[in-house]
Amino acid sequence: MASESKLAFDHPEARAEAAGQPATPPDRIALRDHILDADIGAFQQERGTTQRLRFNVVVEVTPPSAPLEDDVDKILSYDTITEAIAHELAAERLNLLETLAERVADRILAEDQALRVFVRIEKLDRGPGALGVEIVRTPGQAAPVPLSDDDIPHPVVVHLSNEAVEAPSLISLLDALEAGGAPVILCVGPSDMPVPRAGREMPERRIALLAIEINAWVLAARDRRCVVVGTRTELDWAMKHGQICVWAPYKIVLDAVDGEEANVSDPLALTAWFADLMQADEVLAVGGPVPQTDLPSRALSIGELP
Repeated sequence: MASESKLAFDHPEARAEAAGQPATPPDRIALRDHILDADIGAFQQERGTTQRLRFNVVVEVTPPSAPLEDDVDKILSYDTITEAIAHELAAERLNLLETLAERVADRILAEDQALRVFVRIEKLDRGPGALGVEIVRTPGQAAPVPLSDDDIPHPVVVHLSNEAVEAPSLISLLDALEAGGAPVILCVGPSDMPVPRAGREMPERRIALLAIEINAWVLAARDRRCVVVGTRTELDWAMKHGQICVWAPYKIVLDAVDGEEANVSDPLALTAWFADLMQADEVLAVGGPVPQTDLPSRALSIGELP
């Protein structure tokens, strides 16, 4: 596999001369030395700053079954590669180059003409040289990439006041939400207990998110159907399987491309940001004001709970 990877990025003459190569090697398209700035990395010092990434991608494609007639619609375009990279960089902040490479490869392989893809990604600013990963993938090695809005669940996002969290009628509300059939994600703010102050923006932002997560676990203790969830992948799975989620915001906010826009000191604003992110069908506020959002929204008082 290592020799195949080397040949994928080598000059065509090297592939033609290599022993063991098929008599008629597959057609390929390539993107070389494509450099973009991105906020990526697992270390704290990498957060909130951009670094240069260099992308080299080679895609083996099926040969044309009919004359191309110089028609761009009959080929797998170079734009397929650059758009796959741009889409995955914009989707969410990632910690690992390996994850980014996998997702870029999966998106390219969703194209019918793609037979195999080689992806090499390098960080150019993390050391004296280029630090990177290289993967080879073929169709079927990963879950299909959803390319249609039809594959995206649209939940009801419910913001619960602390009074609503403790209300005896909460269980009846959960029964009614469950019976409604739509995916449900519950959101809370911090408890009424004082939150420690750190005196610096970054630590206080994280403390505020952790305070909300503590209250999420308090809510989860009220009913076994309430499962605390902190990643987009688990949220998507839970929504597709009818599980009521309680949003733990720490990871999603910190990893989001626009996470700095999330106002973590205002629970209602944070719920509105999250509802927009999840493309919610409705925002329901229980025991307090409705978050300011362009999405359909309504409020229920504690006395109106089922």
